[in-house]
Amino acid sequence: MTLDLLTIFGLLASSVIGISLGLIGGGGSILTVPVLVYLFNVDPVLATAYSLFIVGLSSLVGAFPKYKAGMIDLKTALVFGVPSIIAVFLTRKVLVPAIPATLFEVAGISVTKALAMMILFAVLMVAASVSMIRDKKQEEEDSNEPRVFNYPMILLEGAVVGVLTGLVGAGGGFLIIPALVMLSKLPMKQAVGTSLLIIAAKSLIGFTGDVMENADQMDWTLLSVVTALAIIGIFIGNQLSKKLDGAALKKGFGWFVLVMGIYIIIKELAFPGASAH
Repeated sequence: MTLDLLTIFGLLASSVIGISLGLIGGGGSILTVPVLVYLFNVDPVLATAYSLFIVGLSSLVGAFPKYKAGMIDLKTALVFGVPSIIAVFLTRKVLVPAIPATLFEVAGISVTKALAMMILFAVLMVAASVSMIRDKKQEEEDSNEPRVFNYPMILLEGAVVGVLTGLVGAGGGFLIIPALVMLSKLPMKQAVGTSLLIIAAKSLIGFTGDVMENADQMDWTLLSVVTALAIIGIFIGNQLSKKLDGAALKKGFGWFVLVMGIYIIIKELAFPGASAH
């Protein structure tokens, strides 16, 4: 790993992934794939595998203090997590390898597997940003209602989030947290803690599907460095969260993710193949 300017930016951005997870309980994972692809020059398909490991281990570390503080609902984590874990493992082991390298051609332009993954990822970034920018007061109010588990919906949402996680390598906290608040009636802080545990379990188990197939392609040095910086970032984020206004930070980060998502869509459509090495 040579220390050029892009790599230095990449190392700084790796700690931002963790800081975001520590500060607002999510959002960091949505940065991991763009950081790996654009700053570390990793192939987009391999970047989604790396992202599962980085996000999974960082979330696991972040979940420990939440568990000690009683901010994780293990029953909800199990109900949501099991279908999600099964879905992400099968997606990485069966679906992703089965997708052809070139999907189709439009006006002489080849739509590749890597291009399709980056576009899907960018669309999810835009969806995540909307979730972070919009006012969460309604969800906070809903969390005061009596606890009633909507099991079919929780199981279904878990499976859908698992497939998306498997495809793009994002933890899916922006999908999980609202689902836990609305479907499990968890208070927001408990939803954030429970989400970290679910993200950790499904991301790390999903990653095992890639290790079985692509162990020889993995750059373990890069993976270790980025993961270590993200974990350091989580501790920084946890400390900062005690001093800063989380709601304002979440909204600001949401706008940043929105700009990044739109940038990736324009870049990938205007210069297809630029990030498919």
